[in-house]
Amino acid sequence: MDRKSIVVIVSCIIALILWQFVIVPKYLPPKPLPPSNNVITNGAVQGTLTNGSDVHQQLQQAVQMAGAMPNPSLQLEINTNIQEQLVVVTNENARYTFTSYGGGLKLVELLNYPETVPSWRNKKARTEGVATLNTYTPSPTLAVLGGPAVQGDGVFNLMRTTAGVRAEKTLSNGLTIVKDFSPTTNFLMNATVWLENRSTQPLSLPQQEWTVGTATPMNPNDNGSYYIGMMWSDEKTHDTIGSSYFSSRGFACMPKVPPAEYRVTQTNITWAAVHNQYFALAVDPHDNPAGVVMRKIDLPRLGDDDVKPASSNGYTAALVYPAVTLATNQIVQRQFVVYAGPKEYHLLSKVAAELNNNLDSVMDFGFFGFFSKGLLLAMNFLHAAVKVPYGWAIVLLTVILRVLFWPLTAAGTRSMKRMQALQPQVKAIQEKYKDDPMKAQKKQMELWKENKVNPMGGCLPALVQMPVFWGFFRMIRSAIELRGAHFLWASDLSTPDTLFMIPGINFPFNLLPLLMVGVMVWQAHLTPPSPGMDPAQQKMMRYMPAVFLVFLYNYSSGMALYMFVSTLLGIIQTKMTKTQPVVAATPVLTPPAKKKK
Repeated sequence: MDRKSIVVIVSCIIALILWQFVIVPKYLPPKPLPPSNNVITNGAVQGTLTNGSDVHQQLQQAVQMAGAMPNPSLQLEINTNIQEQLVVVTNENARYTFTSYGGGLKLVELLNYPETVPSWRNKKARTEGVATLNTYTPSPTLAVLGGPAVQGDGVFNLMRTTAGVRAEKTLSNGLTIVKDFSPTTNFLMNATVWLENRSTQPLSLPQQEWTVGTATPMNPNDNGSYYIGMMWSDEKTHDTIGSSYFSSRGFACMPKVPPAEYRVTQTNITWAAVHNQYFALAVDPHDNPAGVVMRKIDLPRLGDDDVKPASSNGYTAALVYPAVTLATNQIVQRQFVVYAGPKEYHLLSKVAAELNNNLDSVMDFGFFGFFSKGLLLAMNFLHAAVKVPYGWAIVLLTVILRVLFWPLTAAGTRSMKRMQALQPQVKAIQEKYKDDPMKAQKKQMELWKENKVNPMGGCLPALVQMPVFWGFFRMIRSAIELRGAHFLWASDLSTPDTLFMIPGINFPFNLLPLLMVGVMVWQAHLTPPSPGMDPAQQKMMRYMPAVFLVFLYNYSSGMALYMFVSTLLGIIQTKMTKTQPVVAATPVLTPPAKKKK
């Protein structure tokens, strides 16, 4: 490695350290709220949960301070003098907690998914809890917001039913709201809501917001600011809204005034969901609403001072229904299916087929979703068929991909070798026709054609494999299967493989990204530059490993494992291809001798 390469890589490491200790602290979340016996913390229900008035008041204060809901009618106003009533329903998948405050689903605890995955980085975090959804929500799922005409004092009467839970309330204006919740299989729940006018006069109801839920980072290592937000879908496409929409930094980091809310007004919305990296809570209405809205709220800090904090922001979403007038004794019925569970593609595909929608899009694989889905299915197949852990499944999948691309890569390498062998002829042509660039280019193309050289042959393998790289990148980020998956010293392939913190600077030492960069530098020295490549491009390619180091150092170790194995196999292929003879080139064209005067 030359001196410039060393300087660039050292500079990147220094930049990583400065980012960790100068930039990141500026965006740390606020200090945690004072402890309370009723607070739901880190996804585990603490205390007796018999009276949630303190929790509700704290959440409302946080929402008001954040200015997330400028319209008071869109907040869940509760008469906290009335004690909160809770009903818990449990099945083989989850424990559902329903609240009388708003008459909806307050908390979902996923019994088969731990809150945190034990590793070196989060060994001090609590691990006895389970993964949760709707934690710290200011209003429960399917709470109806829209002012006193649809809320009253906000307190419902809860009762157990054969299938689940019923919430019922009669307002002073004669409106009766009845909600039935029935948990089923595959993390699904059926919900039916009746709005009935029991008064003797027509009853005008304002526009309402029916709460979907609140997206929150599940634990301090959830990287919530990158993964939490809302998704919604119409009959054909889907859209994802996250923290960047509410950012105060605009184009080129210029400051901007963040919007108070995100709102879509269209009548073909098929579902809306709030989510973090690996779990989602989605509501699928049978009758399409008139829109969807999302707002940012401030959250208490999760975790302790010894653990990297999660995002301090949460995002609450709601379906919007238009104003309606109910005649005397008229009943409006609305039906919903609620999914509250993991973002596991096989399960979501089954649920989407059952509901006849595209709920599996909540995986959000992005532009290269076709490749991400294929790679995820292939990885799961290898894990199940070969009976190997997911780390080795990634290794096997990388080997298979390299074998599939072997002919293309070998052809590209041979093409580059032929082009290098033809460089003397190319220079001779350029010298002979230096006054006629068009003819020089024509002769050069004829030379390449005669020697069966494709000038794009060296770049084509990289271009073809680029969608696979990005597909792998998005798949690794979304695959819940890798959460807690081990590989050698890496205890969780969904997080960096930190071995220890470097003394003095308290910076994580992640081994796999360093091994990845090492083999990439080795490969760069083995691979000759393409003939005719601009010197600036050659330098950029030489320093590309440093870019990957910055980009992937704190990313999931599963991605670094894939890059390490893929690059190592590329080195083996390069060495094997170098041993193959190159087809002899056509005779060298010499420029004509200058005439003597």
